[in-house]
Amino acid sequence: MVQTQPKQQPLYEGAEWTFKKLDLVFDAIEEIAKDELGLDVYPNQIEVITAEQMLDAYSGIGMPLMYNHWSFGKSFVRDEFYYRKGMRGLAYEIVINSSPCISYVMEENSMTMQALVIAHAAFGHNHFFKNNHLFRQWTDAEAILDYMHFARKYIGKCEERYGVEAVEELLDAAHALRENAVDRYSRPAKLSHEMERQRMEARQEHERTSYRDIWRTLPEKSKDEDEKTKSERQEQIIKKLGLPEANLLYFLEKHSPALQDWQREILRIVRNIAQYFYPQKQTKVMNEGCACFCHYFIMNSLFDKGLITEGSMLEFIDYHTRVVAQPDFDDPRWNGLNPYALGFAMMQDIYRICHSPTEEDRAWFPDIAGCGEGISVLKDAWANFRDESFILQFLSPKLIRDFRLFQIHDNSALPHLKVEAIHNEQGYRKIRSALAKSYTVSAMDLDIQVADVEFDGDRALTLRHMVHNDVPIEGKEAEEVMKRVAQLWGYDVGLYCEDAVNGKILATYDITLS
Repeated sequence: MVQTQPKQQPLYEGAEWTFKKLDLVFDAIEEIAKDELGLDVYPNQIEVITAEQMLDAYSGIGMPLMYNHWSFGKSFVRDEFYYRKGMRGLAYEIVINSSPCISYVMEENSMTMQALVIAHAAFGHNHFFKNNHLFRQWTDAEAILDYMHFARKYIGKCEERYGVEAVEELLDAAHALRENAVDRYSRPAKLSHEMERQRMEARQEHERTSYRDIWRTLPEKSKDEDEKTKSERQEQIIKKLGLPEANLLYFLEKHSPALQDWQREILRIVRNIAQYFYPQKQTKVMNEGCACFCHYFIMNSLFDKGLITEGSMLEFIDYHTRVVAQPDFDDPRWNGLNPYALGFAMMQDIYRICHSPTEEDRAWFPDIAGCGEGISVLKDAWANFRDESFILQFLSPKLIRDFRLFQIHDNSALPHLKVEAIHNEQGYRKIRSALAKSYTVSAMDLDIQVADVEFDGDRALTLRHMVHNDVPIEGKEAEEVMKRVAQLWGYDVGLYCEDAVNGKILATYDITLS
């Protein structure tokens, strides 16, 4: 005869929460997260905040410390208006990739919602931040809060010394370029408040010449040098600059002849913060899928142990279902694939394949089908993949059918759309490959590079936009980007759009400083 453990008394009843209840629920969730899921997390810090404080956190890109800028205030006013009018809800939580991992929960939440948020953010997201290879290699959770304190203090001092308008004008230009201000292929240096302070002090100890080193050390040109010599000299300078350079703010920080030292420091701050958030762009589906899987597992475990009531479980199911819902294409809420829906569905599907595979699963996933180690497989995926590789590796034919996915070939030169992939073996592979490709960084960001600098004449800067999938940059957008670059460079800027496949020049733009 099998004996079952008697259920325990519920940790709480009703919607009202107290700090004592939060403490009891946190301990119970932590036990399940560590003992049953084996999660490895940073120390947790739970902050209970008001709706207005949540709106403020929205405007400051979710960071507890952030420098001042008018755009953050604009975001706050807009979000508050929509919230007060009932036209938009607020996030249930905000979580910060730091050590300790800070999770904001709203005081308006019910006790069940607080439990869900703790499971989702304080343990699901927390584990992903600490263990995924992109966050381990590209971010420093130990240092980010100190660095943000340094950034806020430094920009505040610049406002006092050089004026708020001058600082905001610089930040406007830097913010316009921050999507093109990350190192995509080389690991950035670790953030350190103390190292930044020492480097800044060393920079201020001596007077800089009015030109950057690259300008001061240019080789002398003779009056009678021929075009070949000029070309060779230009090639040497371009090689020294490391062109082409995709990190626009890095290039301008290091080589602009127009910027002062304090302006260079602010560009460095903006690009360091952009770099810090770069892995989150590459792991949205995985990160949310991991957190949803963890909160679903933990809340069900709490219910099975009798630690939450049936009423709380029904409330949780309602919240959870709304989060992972996928609107149809003709639904007014449609905004592409919901990363929560796709991520959670894939995590659940992987767990199913590991424990209850079909013959189709065994053919498509022979390494994991029926292994009985679903949690271990998931933790390995959370640690070693990003969205594009995760989808390419683990999206199953079953999920393709469940989401009713198919592939359309959209060629502007043809009069009709063509359905290229349907629900057969060849179609599944094409759909999976196409969906994975849509999550690559190059598909989300403009590929703009510094291609050339004219040293002999007007010091004009030339940018190159590598066009992918026949989607050139929009004319007005190109001009706005170039105006910001010209503002930071101090001289004329040109841009040409080049087809990444055949090298054909599709469009050219020029901005001339008066």
